[in-house]
Amino acid sequence: MTEREVLQSDDVERVLKRISHEILEANAGGEEVILLGIPTRGVPLARRLGELIARIEHREGSVDEFVGEIDITPYRDDLRSRPLTESHPTRIPLSGIDGKTVVLVDDVLFSGRTVRAALDALNDLGRPRVVQLAVLVDRGHRELPIRADFVGRNLPSARSERISVELREIDGADRVVITDGGRA
Repeated sequence: MTEREVLQSDDVERVLKRISHEILEANAGGEEVILLGIPTRGVPLARRLGELIARIEHREGSVDEFVGEIDITPYRDDLRSRPLTESHPTRIPLSGIDGKTVVLVDDVLFSGRTVRAALDALNDLGRPRVVQLAVLVDRGHRELPIRADFVGRNLPSARSERISVELREIDGADRVVITDGGRA
């Protein structure tokens, strides 16, 4: 198996800064924006985007006021073929999501099935005004008609390649790696 690093720590930081600016521009500021990370790696990415947005907008207070996470486990469509691993808590900011712009945050957009599960979970939590999607990597191969509004890097890939996102909060370092010959 061949491993190729396509994003290093500085690259990850740069694309997150760009995405945070794009979110603010697309929504005329961040006042009504709620960021919800999709576990596992979408959660620290949402938190980092929240910290960047807070810095850009000179916000006081905790990012927990507009950053949370959404558990998609019960909404996955592969529970019959894959045993339930672990559930993550859903944590929604106190202001709730009704009437807000909710930005779902994930590490890799692939088939679209994870995002579909997040949309189903979101539907049970309230009624946002708008739902947007931010991803660090879009690798293509969609099985559902889902696209990201904010993309760090488009990485067209073969189905036989595996794209791994490593983040310092979980893995000790930031990087994105493509491995040839792995399973998709």
